[in-house]
Amino acid sequence: MLQTPHDQLIAGRWTRGTATGEIPVQNPATGETVATVPEADDADVDAAVAAAIDGATAMESMPPFERAATLHAAADILDAHRAELARQLTDEQGKPLHAESLGELDESADIFRWAAEEVKRLETPVLPGADPHKKVLTFRKPNGVYALITPWNFPMNIPAELIAPCLAGGNSCVVKPSELTPLSTAAIAHACTEAGFPAGAINVLHGTGRTGAALVAHPGVDAIGFVGSHETAEAIVRTAGLKRTLIEASGNGPQIVLDDADLRAAAQAAVFGATFTSGQCCVATERLLVQEGVHAQLLELVMEEAEAIRLGDPLEESTNLGPLNNEAVAAKMDRHVADARDRGLAILSGGTRSDGFPTDLYYPLTVVDGVGTDALLFCDETFGPVLPITTFADDAEALRLANDSHLGLQAAVFTSSLKRAFRFVDGLRAGSIVVNDSTDFWEPHPPFGGASRTRTGWGRIGGKYTLLDMTDLRTAVIDVEKTRD
Repeated sequence: MLQTPHDQLIAGRWTRGTATGEIPVQNPATGETVATVPEADDADVDAAVAAAIDGATAMESMPPFERAATLHAAADILDAHRAELARQLTDEQGKPLHAESLGELDESADIFRWAAEEVKRLETPVLPGADPHKKVLTFRKPNGVYALITPWNFPMNIPAELIAPCLAGGNSCVVKPSELTPLSTAAIAHACTEAGFPAGAINVLHGTGRTGAALVAHPGVDAIGFVGSHETAEAIVRTAGLKRTLIEASGNGPQIVLDDADLRAAAQAAVFGATFTSGQCCVATERLLVQEGVHAQLLELVMEEAEAIRLGDPLEESTNLGPLNNEAVAAKMDRHVADARDRGLAILSGGTRSDGFPTDLYYPLTVVDGVGTDALLFCDETFGPVLPITTFADDAEALRLANDSHLGLQAAVFTSSLKRAFRFVDGLRAGSIVVNDSTDFWEPHPPFGGASRTRTGWGRIGGKYTLLDMTDLRTAVIDVEKTRD
């Protein structure tokens, strides 16, 4: 195996550390404990940060092209262990092995390759100066020691999105993965170490929110990268103060279907967006907004597409909807559906947890029609396999409904009109607007993150944009007349 789940990476070596206890890693599909990891205490946090401080010095002196070659080597190691790491990902997260986990492994390796190539092209301008004797040069330096705190829904992809550009930029990091899915992140760290990054470049601490809070507050940490809920993000920012932060926090993605749209494509995208990773995705289709004139036709197509969803054992090749990851998210799904039922909304499929499975975390796709703006399904991020449907009369109302949220990550609009498409591109308050594809659309290089005037964070994940956020732009002004040749 590529990694040992009982260990934690400190100072570039695998060691048990001085843990206060052990955290069991549960398989949401079976309820079995697949591993235990040591819970870090304050001494472990200090040791990891001290190792990262030494690692930051080594990383800054590592030439960019050498960093790039090492990132490629780490990607090759992930590829070599693709099958076992995908199975491990499924065991700890619950997502379908064939439909999702194998692809997540491939994308994670690709992220390392993107970062490797982008750092080779990290160009900075030479500026003209008012004084002809002075040359104004710009260059980039690492930000230093990063605390990277990552969630449980994409245990390989999201850590890769932060770790790869962090290392590419010459930083070191201490990673605190979710205690629910720590094994995949540890595997990435081991791959980076095996690839040849110096001791202390990447360090992993296992623990709960207490560990993450101690890491954020640690005086040896220079910068923070976080992906997770906006409530946790706000607590991090309050603690971080003037430390550099990269924050991606929550979404309530609307998919808008206009009356000139390809309705079959819109229905396929909506069902996919509601069920990918069991809806446990920051860009899931949390709200389906449909123009009144095509509501009935689209609803019929949605129900047809829903028939292709197979809830079941995530190891089975036919499964494309696995269990939810944990009881907290399942309970939130219960509350939101119960609120819809209390309001008399039409629950057209699903609506309760499924019986006959090893755990009670299996939730079928739940389609709810007639959802108003006061329903929890509309105004809150459900984070489960639910598709709430709301109708609108015209483009202006669609924009108003879509922007009726304090979250603004990614939105989608379906239309055959370029004029209407740009109206929504300009008018939607979201970091990314996708035209004629799912809210779950993702590629590793475009900039991705929250819009201003929302509580979804700042900074961008993707391609060169994360690398720009994770490095510091510096300026050198050289008076050439006062220098010797």
